[in-house]
Amino acid sequence: MRHGKHSVLAGCCVCLGAIWVIAAEAPGTEGVPTYVGITRPSGDVSMSFTLAGRVRKVLVKPGQEVQPGQELVQLDDTVERLEMERLKAQAEDTVRVKAAEAQLAQKKSDLKKLEDAFKRGASTEQEVEHAQLDVVIAELSVQLAAFEHKQDQAKYEQAKAQIERMRLISPITGVVEKLSIDAGEVADPQKECIRLVNIDPLWIDAPVPREKAVSLKPGQAVEVEFGRGANPSTQAVPGKVLHVAAEADAASETLLIRLELPNPEKRPAGEHVTVHLAQVEAPRIRSGAVTPSATTNPAKEK
Repeated sequence: MRHGKHSVLAGCCVCLGAIWVIAAEAPGTEGVPTYVGITRPSGDVSMSFTLAGRVRKVLVKPGQEVQPGQELVQLDDTVERLEMERLKAQAEDTVRVKAAEAQLAQKKSDLKKLEDAFKRGASTEQEVEHAQLDVVIAELSVQLAAFEHKQDQAKYEQAKAQIERMRLISPITGVVEKLSIDAGEVADPQKECIRLVNIDPLWIDAPVPREKAVSLKPGQAVEVEFGRGANPSTQAVPGKVLHVAAEADAASETLLIRLELPNPEKRPAGEHVTVHLAQVEAPRIRSGAVTPSATTNPAKEK
């Protein structure tokens, strides 16, 4: 984490990716520590294709809500689907395996007849040896046919996976924040096609002084007011601590905490908020102090 030297709200300014989060202790209520922060989406996904291709369909538009698994954009996969159908036919075809198995059965039958004839003196040892070799070759042919059949099945699965790569599927519940491509354009794997954000719930990432952050626990309740410092603009909204960093920043002596805030009203992210942290102070034991359980009972001494 790198800390800038900007003086914003008399606090510290932290850069998380492309999002600036500000944490500044402000006058609290009845001793409750209060900080100022900026809301951010709890989900933020930028998507692009992993291969180039012409866009056939764009199935969403900016501002539209999407669900996990929903198809967003399709590339033209006509040629790939034809190849997939060809490979599917090969993967389902077992004629070569059955033919090799039938040939093996015939070779084994021929060998048995020659062995019986050899016992009667009606065939030579050389003929039997040739028949035995034919059986070995036929067994290898069956193995080869089975191996090639598995390869055909693998190629078919690979073709299906290739077609899946020609679709963009939403991994989250969210809203289409940005759409940078249209039908007929050629998708560039190096460029973003679509960006999805989830603003319900919202997140607030803020660095908090170490001595105050250590007593915070995941799930602990907080109150958040939209607005700055002593002049919040709305009624307090309940939230919770989602995560407390395991490593403190040595330079600022802060721990990064993440708060989660329900947002059914779909307020846009990037709004200033005032966070009230109701902490539970950890017990302090002074050096040489005697615990209550170890205190002598005067009544018993008498």
